[in-house]
Amino acid sequence: MEIVNEILEREQKKAEKYKSITVDKHLELDYDIGTLLASDSNDLDTKLLKSKKDEYLLSLSRDNTQLLLNKVWELPTERIEEAIVVRLPVPTTVLPRAKPVPKPKPLTKWQEFAKAKGITKKKKDKLEWDEQLQKWVPLYGFRKAAAEKEKNWVIEVPQNVDPMTDMYEKKATEKSEKVAKNELQRLKNIARARKVKIPRVGLPVTSDKASSTQLNTAALVAKASTASLGKFQDKLPKEKEARGIGIHELIPGKERKRKAPIPTPQAEKQHNLNLLDSILNKRPKIDMEKAITKHINNEQVIRSEEKKTMKPLKGGKRKGKGNATNFSAKKPKGGKGQRNPSKKNPGRKRR
Repeated sequence: MEIVNEILEREQKKAEKYKSITVDKHLELDYDIGTLLASDSNDLDTKLLKSKKDEYLLSLSRDNTQLLLNKVWELPTERIEEAIVVRLPVPTTVLPRAKPVPKPKPLTKWQEFAKAKGITKKKKDKLEWDEQLQKWVPLYGFRKAAAEKEKNWVIEVPQNVDPMTDMYEKKATEKSEKVAKNELQRLKNIARARKVKIPRVGLPVTSDKASSTQLNTAALVAKASTASLGKFQDKLPKEKEARGIGIHELIPGKERKRKAPIPTPQAEKQHNLNLLDSILNKRPKIDMEKAITKHINNEQVIRSEEKKTMKPLKGGKRKGKGNATNFSAKKPKGGKGQRNPSKKNPGRKRR
């Protein structure tokens, strides 16, 4: 009998540890299975809340969680990779968000084609056996490039190609062209998702002659296609910038100028006061040497003009133009070809 009592006590302790999944409530809980939310509107037991606060709240949380799990397991179940799961319904509770719900990523041209044709993506192996190297080689990554370099240590020049052609350089050029083509396709997918119209090749053929806007756009695209992204390209005579299109829209990764945030009234007031102080406290810079040189030059110009306007009188004095009516001096008369015998003039030396 003692052994039986011990077994019964042990089973009773186990039963107390694992409580029943059935919970009775005076009022049924409000459920939102989509967000795994259960709202209990029953009154709290104030006596137990004051005397045994932690134990009471723990027991209440356990019962409500059990009721929520019971509702979840009432949904239809399915097995995915050896796991039993349920699909939650659409939530009914609206939760506040700091940002809008992210939109689904638009499908690329290939993804749309594969979806229409029913093409499914197959999982490929990461390694493949290379017969030439006699080892497993990855299908992508830096180890794949290293294996290709080891494999193609010598490249045969075809017969229809110039024998002096650098095949390594040609192969690198073809690879860079493929990378550029993939990048162009990626940009086209982005433009198509944003519904931006772009020309297919050059300018769109709308009429016999292209408009000025199309020509400006083509010139801007050609400038941005250079290695310097148009930084060192000279402008054509009378060239105008294309409207509605910028360099940041043509070049991936080009940073745009961020707009400054709207300042507070106090910050705007302080900025305006600092601007006024900088204007009022600004003193003009005076170059003394330049000013003195300019003053001396002006005085010399005035003196030279005065000398030009002054004319000699009889007494040897000079007067200005204002006294031109008082002039009585006459120009000396010439000798009329006669030579003065008293004056010694040796004459001009002849060579």
